[in-house]
Amino acid sequence: MPDIQAPRGTQDILPEEQPWWDYVRTAAERLCREFRYEQIDTPAFEDVALFKRTVGGETDIVQKEMYVFEDRGGQELALRPEATAPVCRAYIEHGMHNQPQPVRLYSITPMFRYDRPQAGRYRQFHQFNVEAIGDESASVDAETIEILWRLYEELGLTGLTLNLNSIGDAECRPRYLEVLRDYYRDKLDRVCPDCRGRFEHNPLRLLDCKDARCQGVIAGAPALADYLCDACAQHFADVKAYMDALGIPYVENPRLVRGLDYYTRTVYEVQPLEEGGQSTVGGGGRYDGLIEMIGGRPTPGVGFATGIERIILNLKRQGMPLPDRSKLDVFVVCQSPAARVSAFKLASDVRRSGFSAVVGSADRSLKAQLRHADSLGASYAAILGERELAAGEVTLKRLNDGSQETVALDGLPQRLSGGR
Repeated sequence: MPDIQAPRGTQDILPEEQPWWDYVRTAAERLCREFRYEQIDTPAFEDVALFKRTVGGETDIVQKEMYVFEDRGGQELALRPEATAPVCRAYIEHGMHNQPQPVRLYSITPMFRYDRPQAGRYRQFHQFNVEAIGDESASVDAETIEILWRLYEELGLTGLTLNLNSIGDAECRPRYLEVLRDYYRDKLDRVCPDCRGRFEHNPLRLLDCKDARCQGVIAGAPALADYLCDACAQHFADVKAYMDALGIPYVENPRLVRGLDYYTRTVYEVQPLEEGGQSTVGGGGRYDGLIEMIGGRPTPGVGFATGIERIILNLKRQGMPLPDRSKLDVFVVCQSPAARVSAFKLASDVRRSGFSAVVGSADRSLKAQLRHADSLGASYAAILGERELAAGEVTLKRLNDGSQETVALDGLPQRLSGGR
């Protein structure tokens, strides 16, 4: 093994894996076109204050997982651990509030978290993110959920459960947090050390703990739904009505809160049926106060993120066959050193006509070059030797049945077009 390898928690996405990634990206981009979401790309690193203000100073992401560094100018920066805060920063910075609302945006981009590597989750991982900013109506919540659910449907993922909840807003949540603290106060000796800290700084996230010793306490906690104000209760009822109208199945999960501080009202997650919270494929929710947190005027927003590695992992677990790799159209077999330049020119002409082409090595035998062509999945071998070169021709061999014909050198692109 080499003494320098990929850092722990990262992976090389090799050529044979790329069809999976193309398959997911293509489906995501197609859905975004259908729903009129436009692509946005933000920097891989941001001012660390952006995430401390929005994700939450007491969250695991900020406390334990962010890659933080100081640049040569002395500014403290962080590699992007999630996408929503940077997109909202861009929304403010570029005056997107002047555009028709909501502004519909998406990105497919890497994230960075110093976390324990696990199945489908790396320290550099990739997400498809969707954000709809500037509209508080429940129909926009439902729209983002529909995009996420349809993505999984179109990819062929099965056995998924959509968990749905409302966590209220600044009007009704404070009262619930008082009740939740009262419930936990005499049970702190039964929960994990992290939850003891959450009790003081972020009690809502007590419900998000995955530690086994905390599950019994969580199960008995008061339900947030019983403390929603009228506006939040109506908003949640409207979201569910849209889900029912779309025929998207969901489970109301009163313990679902998500792990980031900026969420309000609707939250949702999609999980494989047979696995727990650590296997979440995607999720999101509403974040009506986030833009105000970073200096913008009050602006509602909602969105989701889904991990591409997690999607691919679940597709493979379901036994889905590898998506078709793009076929090589022509492998140019060069049978003579004298034909090297002509073979190179022929391949270039083929590519300019919209076909893919690879040139073999004149130092290898005809048999070896044909084996190479077959290993690349080529449809045709265009054989160019001294005889063909003298006659201004090429021997075109169809590799699936071995049939062959003679074609003028300058007529090969036209012949390939006719064979499509």
